[in-house]
Amino acid sequence: MQNQLFFKRSRFYLLTLLSIIFLGSCSLPKLPQNRENTTPEPLINPLTKGDRSVDINPTDPNFVVTAVQKVGPAVVRINAARTVSSQAPDEFDDPMMGRFFGSSPPSRRVERGTGSGFIVNANGQILTNSHVVNGADTVSVTLKDGRTFKGEVLGEDPVTDVAVIKIAANDLPIIPIGNSDGLRPGEWVIAIGNPLGLDNTVTAGIVSATDRSSSDIGVSDKRVGFIQTDAAINPGNSGGPLLNARGEVIGMNTAIISGAQGLGFAIPINTVQGISQQIITKGKVEHPYLGVQMLTLTPEVKEQLDTQSRGRIRVEAETGILLVRVVPNSPADDAGLQAGDVVQSINNQPVTKTDQVQQLVERSNVGSQLTMEIQRGQKTEQITVKLESLPTQRDRS
Repeated sequence: MQNQLFFKRSRFYLLTLLSIIFLGSCSLPKLPQNRENTTPEPLINPLTKGDRSVDINPTDPNFVVTAVQKVGPAVVRINAARTVSSQAPDEFDDPMMGRFFGSSPPSRRVERGTGSGFIVNANGQILTNSHVVNGADTVSVTLKDGRTFKGEVLGEDPVTDVAVIKIAANDLPIIPIGNSDGLRPGEWVIAIGNPLGLDNTVTAGIVSATDRSSSDIGVSDKRVGFIQTDAAINPGNSGGPLLNARGEVIGMNTAIISGAQGLGFAIPINTVQGISQQIITKGKVEHPYLGVQMLTLTPEVKEQLDTQSRGRIRVEAETGILLVRVVPNSPADDAGLQAGDVVQSINNQPVTKTDQVQQLVERSNVGSQLTMEIQRGQKTEQITVKLESLPTQRDRS
């Protein structure tokens, strides 16, 4: 109890010093509206259709040219517009100012953005990033042949940054789907998109790394293990495909690190497919929710704890995952987890980094149970947590 009390008093200092991951800090995807009479169409995996596969020889010195010629028509430009309201300066709320100038209503302006996407179904299903269409009032899709269609956002998932758009068109070119699980650093990759408004831009490079965690690249609110590439990715590439040497999409380009060179990131296509299928068939995506703030326990962390608490907070464990905060009324709270607990293993699998916990939770199902071995002071305990669905922002407030 004493350690828990000191954790509460010292949390402000911890948060200013340490990188925190909050399992369950994102809002749920926006649900499609007025779709009662529509029947979802399942995504078609082009690899199951022999006549849709791309015949590209990766040893051909012009394999990039061949891939772009065959796959490029399935890459689209996405234009989104959203209305943003801004309040008048606080000075205009003063009654005296109001007498002379009258009240000033909120101003409204339209923000426009451009992204990329790729067609995965000949009947008009398109995949892109959630952040490309999030909050958009209108969405339009422009094909490589110049045709433009009104886009309907079937759904989006901010937690993985995946969205599905539908346009009213048939017999569209589609992109072959590859397998992102077997990617290895050093493989050739090709990015196609519309960076900085420059349509149909092609860049090439290699897979620099796989399974980069969200915290590694500074987007800890996402639950994705990213593909890292040195293929040039810039604003406007978001949502576009990352292709392998055979012209199959193995990732969705999504993130760049500001100020960095040669660092781009993509969501693995296997993750994209799983999320998009849920959006299409269910209209939403369910993510399991634990409800803790945590950090990897290291000698440096223990030293900072000791310094900030002036020796009043003592963590006996040397390694593991330190729980900094347990969200009230969360699954972790209901199971009896406490701030100051150090998680040593989950389902008999040792954990030494926060990303491991995040991945284990995300790979579980809502309603499933996780058995955690924790160290509390000098005692070791077993605690079972039943995961719930990630609540909405309103539910958590």
